[in-house]
Amino acid sequence: MSALRPSHWTFLSNHAHVLVVLDADPGLRVRDIADAVGITERAAQRILADLEREGYLARTRAGRRTRYEVHLERPMRHPVEAHAAVGLLVAALHRPDG
Repeated sequence: MSALRPSHWTFLSNHAHVLVVLDADPGLRVRDIADAVGITERAAQRILADLEREGYLARTRAGRRTRYEVHLERPMRHPVEAHAAVGLLVAALHRPDG
């Protein structure tokens, strides 16, 4: 592979990206989440459903808007990092200007 050709993989999954984005701004719309992560709205909806079903986030309605609460104490899912909570990852990726 050429050093000038960009690679198409990332270190984090889209599920992790969604958690990081929502922790920074829990009032984002699905469209905004999808744009921030670089995925379709449909993919964002599936990821949100996965994360809610597994207890990594909770949704509450505030009028016409949805607010998300990320459960930072939940363990990461892969056996290699299951000893650590997702909050450690989110905190490590927190933008100091955000």
